[in-house]
Amino acid sequence: MKGNIAIIGAQWGDEGKGKIVDFLTNKDTNYVVRYQGGHNAGHTLVVNEKKIVLHVLPSGILHDNVTAVIANGVVLSPVHFINEIEMLQKHNYDVRNRIIISQSCHLIFCYHIAMDIARENQYGKYSIGTTKCGIGPAYEDKIARRGLRVGDLRDWDFFSRRLEDNVNYYNHQLINFYHVSGVNYKSIINEMILIKDVLIKISDDTSKILEDAKYNNKLIIFEGAQGTLLDIDHGIYPYVTSSNSVSGGICTGCGIGPSNITNVLGVFKSYSTRVGSGPFPTEVFGDLDAYFCNKGNEFGSTTGRRRRTGWLDTVLLKKSVQLNSFSKLCLTKLDVLDDLEDIKICIGYRYNNSDFKYDRIPFCHKDWKMIEPVYETLHGWQENTVGITNFNDLPVLAKKFIFRIEKILGVFINIISTGPNRNDTIIRSI
Repeated sequence: MKGNIAIIGAQWGDEGKGKIVDFLTNKDTNYVVRYQGGHNAGHTLVVNEKKIVLHVLPSGILHDNVTAVIANGVVLSPVHFINEIEMLQKHNYDVRNRIIISQSCHLIFCYHIAMDIARENQYGKYSIGTTKCGIGPAYEDKIARRGLRVGDLRDWDFFSRRLEDNVNYYNHQLINFYHVSGVNYKSIINEMILIKDVLIKISDDTSKILEDAKYNNKLIIFEGAQGTLLDIDHGIYPYVTSSNSVSGGICTGCGIGPSNITNVLGVFKSYSTRVGSGPFPTEVFGDLDAYFCNKGNEFGSTTGRRRRTGWLDTVLLKKSVQLNSFSKLCLTKLDVLDDLEDIKICIGYRYNNSDFKYDRIPFCHKDWKMIEPVYETLHGWQENTVGITNFNDLPVLAKKFIFRIEKILGVFINIISTGPNRNDTIIRSI
């Protein structure tokens, strides 16, 4: 694929975007950009048998020629950011001089995390199922216009006064409403004193940098966090994240125009997973759930939570195609299906036990409870596909599975991942 590429998760996240960003980042790539989300997103990379999990930095950072951009749409935890840089240094990746943070990037503090935890604990079985990283409260501050941004660190008097106001605001709620401990202003400000110079040094107007990059024909990869079905506007509300994870979020999350994006690659895996609460029409249980979970290593890279698993849902995928204008698709974890005798694909929903099959996504919460998936069953190939890098070497029935998905979605599957390692990848065309 030529030109600037957006890599977007087509499901509930955890599709393997990190590996694909890392794989597509080459010697000609100049920038890899994160434009939304926070450290609640985890991207797992396996390079030379070494596993590296990134939460804040874009996956392309492992390539020496790449500059990583954390754009204005991201909410940034300063502590996690510094910890991630230090983690990469232990893996012999010195990245400090290859990172630019937007001055408009909002910051996450411990009071955001405390509020996130307090709410989830209070809601109990009705909780959203957040990662408890403080992402939602940080975005709330942004919309409420009380947030603090990286650029505010340049005016220390303003920053410290606003920070104290925010601590008082949150402590009042934490102590008097949620009946939990508040946070300590002095601890936060002392922590920021140690970090602020690092953040100030690498902060800039990233919108202008990316515009200049386009003018100078530099190659950019835009890396999505979470997945389409978690988008705050278009996901399955309220079980969503707090930012726009669809391709349209790139423009607002980076401060660039649509013409900067040449290709939009949708990443999905051969079955479905999600973490947290919310509707999941094709969810499976028992032995099959255990199979998907163990074979696919379906444990969250951020929280370690076991993911819920299910069959591939093309009703939801078609919605993702519509929302993102995918140019091409990438199918991951094909190898997880290797041992199955039969493989199901959801091709529609049946509502309230009726005979009528439809392919629209419900709106009301109660309607989700009244639908059941309509499946098409394909024969499994029951052969090993791990590490295959040539499409022609795939089993015939595996190819049939891929062709069937393409026909349903109407989009070409250009990339197929056959294992966790960087090079366990098939490219069908450029």
